[in-house]
Amino acid sequence: MNSFGLKFRLTTFGESHGKAIGCIVDGVPAGLAIDEAFIQSELDRRKPGQSDLTTARKEGDKVEILSGVFEGKSTGTPIAMVIFNQDQKSRDYNNVKDLFRPGHADFTYWHKYGIRDYRGGGRSSARETAARVAAGAVAKLLLRELGVKVEAGLAEVAGIEAEQFDFDFALKSKLKALDPSKEEEQIEAVTKAKMSHDSVGGAVLVRATGVPIGLGEPLYHKLDAQLANAMMSINAAKAVEIGDGIEACRLKGSENNDAITKEGFASNHSGGVLGGISNGDSVVVKVWFKPTPSIFKEQTTLNTSGEEIKYKLQGRHDPCVAIRGVVVCEAMMALVLADMALLNMGAKMEYLKKVYGA
Repeated sequence: MNSFGLKFRLTTFGESHGKAIGCIVDGVPAGLAIDEAFIQSELDRRKPGQSDLTTARKEGDKVEILSGVFEGKSTGTPIAMVIFNQDQKSRDYNNVKDLFRPGHADFTYWHKYGIRDYRGGGRSSARETAARVAAGAVAKLLLRELGVKVEAGLAEVAGIEAEQFDFDFALKSKLKALDPSKEEEQIEAVTKAKMSHDSVGGAVLVRATGVPIGLGEPLYHKLDAQLANAMMSINAAKAVEIGDGIEACRLKGSENNDAITKEGFASNHSGGVLGGISNGDSVVVKVWFKPTPSIFKEQTTLNTSGEEIKYKLQGRHDPCVAIRGVVVCEAMMALVLADMALLNMGAKMEYLKKVYGA
């Protein structure tokens, strides 16, 4: 499946070393101001080649809007966007044409389809996430009209945990680190892994503020369930926590319950979701990424003939994929919330009466 969402629906297309990647965003209400500069700025935050902590691949990631926008506003019809690839070095993958790279989707794609695009992983490449970021930017524009803000940063790198969460600092940090006091140590860990031809993992903390009460469709389209689904669809994501997540299982009920006062919730262990529905507090999600599987050490694998061989990867790769995953996590959060906001319009008769003047 290449589509996501029910009312606010995203479909992506393209491969890492193909001519282009892109997306179609359907369900955007007519009359939304489409800020193309903002959409481009979001892609600029994700694009490769920005620092020595990411892949050296140089992609401008310039987005072109093909449809669904007229005189700066959405028309209510599908918004199609395309990003043409510019800096593919497909020859770097000639030595993996007939083998399965450990930790990649090569093995499963081959056995499922009987064919695969070995150039940079094709459709399984994280390059596809640029299209998600473009669509997520449109979702952010919609959420902005509702007073909802989505932000994220790195909460952990190579086991080095943030002790404070400064989302404004993350915007300025080349690592997108949340904790200024941990940034240097985290950068050193990524640099050390890169210099030793290895990689490290990390965790992204995503927060949405200003979320209204009522987003989420029980029982089979819960807000937290769809957030988990969205985040786990990102390349290299291996685990998702809502609110306190794993820590909640170590607490007593008296410790985990968020007391409700006239001023609001006294704490936010739930991550802003109760019974699969937003409770008006900040929606908080943590996404855990594995180390980038593309490493430059000799490894053992099988080729397509079933022979066990040794090989060493070539190419340009991120030593920590979680760094650029920050912007992708924001995009997926925004897409889920935009979808839920539109779905919620039919929750009460009074909403319909307001629309139709009944």
